[in-house]
Amino acid sequence: MEIETQSLTACDVTADGGLISLSFVDSDGHPANILMSLNQAGALIMTLPGILERALQTRFADSTLRYAYPLATWAVEQSTDPTQCMMTLRTAEGFGVCFSVPREQRSLISEALAEAPIPTAPRAN
Repeated sequence: MEIETQSLTACDVTADGGLISLSFVDSDGHPANILMSLNQAGALIMTLPGILERALQTRFADSTLRYAYPLATWAVEQSTDPTQCMMTLRTAEGFGVCFSVPREQRSLISEALAEAPIPTAPRAN
């Protein structure tokens, strides 16, 4: 079944925290709801940024385009695993992503950010 959405109306979590709920209006104006497990939602979230970037690059025929979010705040904290830290990046609207960062990558990230000028080609590890 293929459903084209007209608008996303709500995103929520069930009372027990076991399911994610996405509510929307379909292209015919009918309300609909999708319930998915935390694992399914996690898989979807891991997939969406790549799909969004690919759609942008395809639409404008430019492989250098990125869908970038303006960074408002960041936090670095120790993980329960002493070999990892956690780095959270957030927008002003509250969208955030938390990454676990192995100890050996911390200095590489620090060096890449300290370089001047920033290279035109992305520096990736």
